[in-house]
Amino acid sequence: MNKKEISKEIEQFATSLRLPGIKKYFQENAKEAATRDISYEEYLYGLLQKEYDLRQEHAKENRIRLANFSYKKYLEDLKVEHLPDDANRKLKVLSSLEFIKNGQNVILAGNPGTGKTHIAIGLGIKACLAGYRVAFTTIPTLINQLKESRSEKTLHTFENKFAKYDLVIADELGYISFDKEGSELLFTNLSLRAGRKSTIITTNLSFERWAEIFQDPVMTAAMVDRLTHKAYLVNMNGNSYRLKETEEWIKNQNIA
Repeated sequence: MNKKEISKEIEQFATSLRLPGIKKYFQENAKEAATRDISYEEYLYGLLQKEYDLRQEHAKENRIRLANFSYKKYLEDLKVEHLPDDANRKLKVLSSLEFIKNGQNVILAGNPGTGKTHIAIGLGIKACLAGYRVAFTTIPTLINQLKESRSEKTLHTFENKFAKYDLVIADELGYISFDKEGSELLFTNLSLRAGRKSTIITTNLSFERWAEIFQDPVMTAAMVDRLTHKAYLVNMNGNSYRLKETEEWIKNQNIA
């Protein structure tokens, strides 16, 4: 077999064995090995390293894709000077992702436009890059999924999957109220995660107003108690982060 035929066979083997890094780099590494008089072991090591790195990169991309973020927002894009004071103080601690390791919750509570969802998604993407399994959803969407699963008799399967995520981001608690069934399903599934896996909740309501959406004072008290136990409570009340971003954008347009 000549060199060209061998290369073609290697490509086919790499494709069949699902080794995209080796398929992509084996010829490039072989030329380098020949030029620099690299040993067979060093050549194989370098090739496997590239295969590993490529798989790690693909895994990160897949975790971000499967998390189903409504849009991509990164912590690095935050203008911390525009954030409410409490968020500014706690962001460094949250960015370490120790809260996920410890199974702690994060509650971002405050008026609209102050950066709650941006922080939540930014933490979620960082968690994906760190190897954690993450799911993003809004509270209304989650309740609809739970109801549909119950009616289709697949609730147990859905709950098992939901409970295994390292981090669930539940956005927009408080924008709409829900019925008794929705309240009970949400309570059950968020409670199952409490103390075991982390949940980030964004809400525009203070805790004393949660009864307005759960419509059950006893359930509301139990929900607040379980979600806030050893949790990071971040006061997001302040001037609109989005408004400040818009004002800065307009200012830059005028300068241009």
